[in-house]
Amino acid sequence: MIRVIYILWLRQMKRFFRSRVRLISSLAMPLLFLFSLGFGFGPIFAKAGEGNYIQFVTPGIVAMSLVFTGIFSGIEIIWDKQFGFLKETLVAPVSRLDIMIGRTLGGATVSVLQGLLVLLVSTLVGFKIPGLGMVILTIFFMFMIAILFTALGTAIASVLDDMHAFQLIMNFLVMPLFFLSGAIFPLDDVSVWMGRVASIDPLSYGVDSIRWALTGISYFGAVLDLILLFVITSILLIIGAKMFAKIEI
Repeated sequence: MIRVIYILWLRQMKRFFRSRVRLISSLAMPLLFLFSLGFGFGPIFAKAGEGNYIQFVTPGIVAMSLVFTGIFSGIEIIWDKQFGFLKETLVAPVSRLDIMIGRTLGGATVSVLQGLLVLLVSTLVGFKIPGLGMVILTIFFMFMIAILFTALGTAIASVLDDMHAFQLIMNFLVMPLFFLSGAIFPLDDVSVWMGRVASIDPLSYGVDSIRWALTGISYFGAVLDLILLFVITSILLIIGAKMFAKIEI
C-alpha cells in the first residue's frame, strides 16, 4: 500500500515539474492578486487604521494558490480518462483507495510547494515571515487545505468526462469560496449575512489558520480552525474516495 501511494505521489510530482508552462501559469493569478491588491488597497487599508495590508492579504493569497492548484488537479483525472491512462492505472492489482490517496497526496504536495513559492515572493514586496516554528505550523495548515481541495477536485472530476464542464463548475465554486473567505478583507466589520456565509465557507478557516500562524491575527480562533479543517478534510477524503471508486472503465 505505502509503495503504491509513493509511486503515484512521485508520478504526480514528476508530471508537474516537467511542465514549466503549468508551473508559471499557476503562479500568475496569485501573484497578480498579491501585487495589485497589495499596492492598490495598501494605502487605503493603512489610512483606515488597519495596518500593513501586505501583511494582512498575503496569507489569503497563499491560500488562494493552494485552492486553485489543488482543486484543478482534478482535471488530470478527466484527461487520463479521455486518453486511457486512468484505465491502465485502475486495472492494476491495487486498491482504488490507494490510487486515490496517492494522487491526492501528490496534488496536495504540489499545491503546498506553489504556496511556499508565493510566500517567498511576498517577502519581496514587504511581507515579514515569522520564526521557523510558525513557518512549520503554516506548512501543516497549508497541507490540510491542499488535501481538502484536492480531494474536492477529485470527487467532482470522478463524475465528469468533460474538461469544459469541470472548469465551469470549478470557477462557479472556487471564486465565491475565495472572495467570501476573508482572504482579502477583514471579517470583523462585515454585514451579518456575509459573516454567516463566511462561517460556512471551509476556506475561511484555512485562510484564518494561515493568517494566525504567519501574523498572529485570527478571527475564528486557531483551535476552531484546526478542528473544522480536520473534520471537513476527512469528510471530503471519504466522499472523494467513494466517487473515485465508482469510476467505470
